[in-house]
Amino acid sequence: MGATELIALAASTSLLAGWRLYMVTLVTGLAMHFGWVDLPDHLHQLDVLGSWWVIGAAAVGTVAEFFADKIAWVDSAWDTVHSVIRPLGGALLSLAIVDSGDTGWQVASFLLGGGAAFLAHAGKAGARALVNTSPEPFSNVVVSTGEDIATGGLLALAIANPIAAAIIAAMLVILSLWLVFEARRRLRRFIDRMRPPRKPAV
Repeated sequence: MGATELIALAASTSLLAGWRLYMVTLVTGLAMHFGWVDLPDHLHQLDVLGSWWVIGAAAVGTVAEFFADKIAWVDSAWDTVHSVIRPLGGALLSLAIVDSGDTGWQVASFLLGGGAAFLAHAGKAGARALVNTSPEPFSNVVVSTGEDIATGGLLALAIANPIAAAIIAAMLVILSLWLVFEARRRLRRFIDRMRPPRKPAV
């Protein structure tokens, strides 16, 4: 896998970590363990992701996140707790993949990976905050399941064709930005409707 493909793989995995950090870590670890991703010699530090300890911990987190994401109030609390964890995880994944031993590359990959993961997380949390206000539980389950399928599909694409996955990831960045601003706009409108009308001055 060449430098361009590695950068593309880092970009897509970091972004997806903002949605499903544990699933991304699990699939990446399995890919490393079974050799699905052909890494150059200088990236053998990624072998730690392929250890059964990391895979097992990521599997537990994946199962917990799968069910937590389906319950509205649990999902909101989960997103709040992971506002720091997901960006940090995305940054570390990017750093591990792109790390070439050059300090400049290390800092850039860490910052960009963390930024991409945070942006994706913010878009997800903003959109889900709107969905979670719905009194019926079905829309939350449908949206969450869609996120599971999209994350798994893009991860598979990232392993098979990192550049195509990175292009889709870039489109998701734009969508995430729109979701953040749209959620903020709708939340302000909702708060304005909930405020009691002002009494006329006498």
